[in-house]
Amino acid sequence: MDFLKIAQARQSCRRYDAARPVEEETLAAILEAVRLAPSACNGQPYHLTVCRGEAAKAVAKATMGMGMNAFAKEAPVLIVLSEQPYNKTAALGAKVKGNDYRSIDIGIAAAYLTAEAAAQGLGTCILGWLDDKKIREICGLEHPVRLVVTLGYPADQPREKKRKTLSELVTYR
Repeated sequence: MDFLKIAQARQSCRRYDAARPVEEETLAAILEAVRLAPSACNGQPYHLTVCRGEAAKAVAKATMGMGMNAFAKEAPVLIVLSEQPYNKTAALGAKVKGNDYRSIDIGIAAAYLTAEAAAQGLGTCILGWLDDKKIREICGLEHPVRLVVTLGYPADQPREKKRKTLSELVTYR
């Protein structure tokens, strides 16, 4: 599958086939894609915690505050992306340029994760609504949780994408 087809296929999945587990080989391929993702100074300032079973249910619950993300409880796998310290080179660059490279790198890692999941026929949804403290307790994490990605086989057919036109997004000079 070429990348444009992956981008067209990928969507935020909000209904999972809870009875269909994610195979180990498929999960390994997705995690390998994240490992290969680019990051500032190759620092990879993040950690992935793969949650299944009771851990997945507990993390899902920690994303459902105020009625949000109720579908997360159906996903057989939840991947927690937590922030890690910069390496020295990226830390210097971030300070000099006033840029938060960790957030950018975590976003890129999430994009690689969701793209490879789509290539493998799985659905994902990136969740930013979460209880950082609770998820840290569940996963035994020292550093802030930035995203949780639900992962599993979709229970629905893909929807039509609603996106801005290129003319709304792109300016040529």
